[in-house]
Amino acid sequence: MFLDYFALGLLVFVVLVLFYGVIAIHDIPYEIAKSREHPHQDAIHYAGWVSLFTLHVLWPFLWIWATLWRKERGWGFHRLEEEQHDLHHRLEKLIDQVEDLHKEVNSLKQQNAKSSTTSTDHLKEDK
Repeated sequence: MFLDYFALGLLVFVVLVLFYGVIAIHDIPYEIAKSREHPHQDAIHYAGWVSLFTLHVLWPFLWIWATLWRKERGWGFHRLEEEQHDLHHRLEKLIDQVEDLHKEVNSLKQQNAKSSTTSTDHLKEDK
């Protein structure tokens, strides 16, 4: 008789441990997101509860989602943003250089036009 009650108690204990273990495991991505100050931590938390009811089908994706963000580097695209900023800065410099060259060419054209008109005026005066 004792073994029957012991087996029943052990069965209830194992079921409770598994139940609470599954609930504790489903919250791991949220805890990661919270510790990293993830901007979508509430969404990860709610998706974790949805994953709990779908037998943790979404759980690996939530883990990945939570671990992608870091406060110091964001989503990891900082280097790309810096390169784009550098390219934008270089493009602005090139545009300024082209504008300066246009101004210089126009001034040279005007000087050339003035000198050609003065040389034709001198030729007319000589005749």
